[in-house]
Amino acid sequence: MGDYILRTTNLSKQYKDQWALDDVNISIKKGSIYGFIGQNGAGKSTLIKLITGLAYPTRGELELFGHSSAKELVQARKRIGTIIESPALYPHMNAIENLEVHRLLKGIPGKKCVKKTLSLVGLQDAGNKKAKNFSLGMKQRLGLGIALLGDPEFLILDEPINGLDPMGVVEIRELLKRLAFEHGITILISSHILSELHLLATHYGIIHKGKLLEQLSAVELNEKCQQYIHMKVDDPNKAATILETRLKTSHYEVLPDGTIKLFGYLDNPGKVSAILFHEGLIVEQFMPMREDLEAYFTNRIGGGYHE
Repeated sequence: MGDYILRTTNLSKQYKDQWALDDVNISIKKGSIYGFIGQNGAGKSTLIKLITGLAYPTRGELELFGHSSAKELVQARKRIGTIIESPALYPHMNAIENLEVHRLLKGIPGKKCVKKTLSLVGLQDAGNKKAKNFSLGMKQRLGLGIALLGDPEFLILDEPINGLDPMGVVEIRELLKRLAFEHGITILISSHILSELHLLATHYGIIHKGKLLEQLSAVELNEKCQQYIHMKVDDPNKAATILETRLKTSHYEVLPDGTIKLFGYLDNPGKVSAILFHEGLIVEQFMPMREDLEAYFTNRIGGGYHE
């Protein structure tokens, strides 16, 4: 029981005649960074609402920190911090003032937690700069600081890197890693930016049309992601013909930019490069690679993934 922060059993939510969640069985281990993946309308936000008490299930059970009764869940939710997309900030206040207001709203005694939290999210030197003049990355870090007031054990983040520039994304990623691995905070993070989740998450849950399709660890994902030979040549159409006629394989894919993914001959790439060269092709790129999270997700739901 103590190994899991969150567990659900056949958790379901119906809106009118539509099931936003349909018999979802999810489990999140203590100390993990759980990447929650799904298209818009797949049920991600609905699950977050049920976890945080903003909505109630139609059927099924939700367990937080080993507790599942209505009274126990009210207490368990006090151990959760959340940030949903754009954090609620007071634009004419600085970082300290923003945290102080939220400390009072949450009824947290003592002011020591404000400075501690500012240091934790890297805003201890923000000074008197008002939140309206913060960069997007600073605003997200301040939002995380608000979520972290009261030392939550479970952090729920819905699209925390939307709109951030590359540097802001890196800052938030490194901060979340520190929170999880150095401070022991369990994190549930929902994001459309799957390439970023792949650099961050230790576990994944894939949801589609209200149903949880799969849960797997980062190690299991890497084992399942297909390996391939990444090729870029001066004439992709000719290369495709050669693959089919000379190498007798149709197990390849030509991407819109002309790049070729060859899923065969992984144990004999030299034969492929030799034949391409012999046929007069200029090979610009040729290297073994592995599919990423986005490719795996697209294949898992049957294609058609759009942000």
